[in-house]
Amino acid sequence: MINWTEYIDVWPKVKRSARTTISRDGNGTYPSDSWKKTILLAEHSPIRRIRFSWRWEKLKSWVSVHFVRHKQGIEHWISTQRSDRTGVNRDKSPQDTPVLHECEANAQALIFISRRRLCSQASPETREAWKEVKEKVTAVDPVLGSVMVPECIYRGFCPEFHSCGYADTEAFQQALAEYRRKE
Repeated sequence: MINWTEYIDVWPKVKRSARTTISRDGNGTYPSDSWKKTILLAEHSPIRRIRFSWRWEKLKSWVSVHFVRHKQGIEHWISTQRSDRTGVNRDKSPQDTPVLHECEANAQALIFISRRRLCSQASPETREAWKEVKEKVTAVDPVLGSVMVPECIYRGFCPEFHSCGYADTEAFQQALAEYRRKE
């Protein structure tokens, strides 16, 4: 469903910015994975320099709506459904009409959206679309991908009104330990 992605490795800039925030000089050397995991888990402001772009093709319109609800640290560009541009009466279009949905998001937005859209309470279609984003991110930046987790892993417990029960399993405990591991 995703036809392209774009990622530029800016970790030396992230490290330099982090050093600036603590009034230290920084030469922008490449940080270790442990350092990257630490700053991502802390969600310190320099992680917002990390940007990832992608485009879904044939995303159901109603699934696209789930993603446009996220506004902080992310931009959305979605194909129009205007009747005068498409020749199709938009009032007659079903909710599963496919759209093109292009995004650019910073690391903090990727982490936040994952908390909502990887949760088993999210619709299966929305969860699958976001899992695809996570897979693409993980392929180019495994450390960033490792902190893109559902809310229960992020918090260490399930905050939902009606839990799916995952937080009561051994698999949850293993996932939580992996998330917290900095190596």
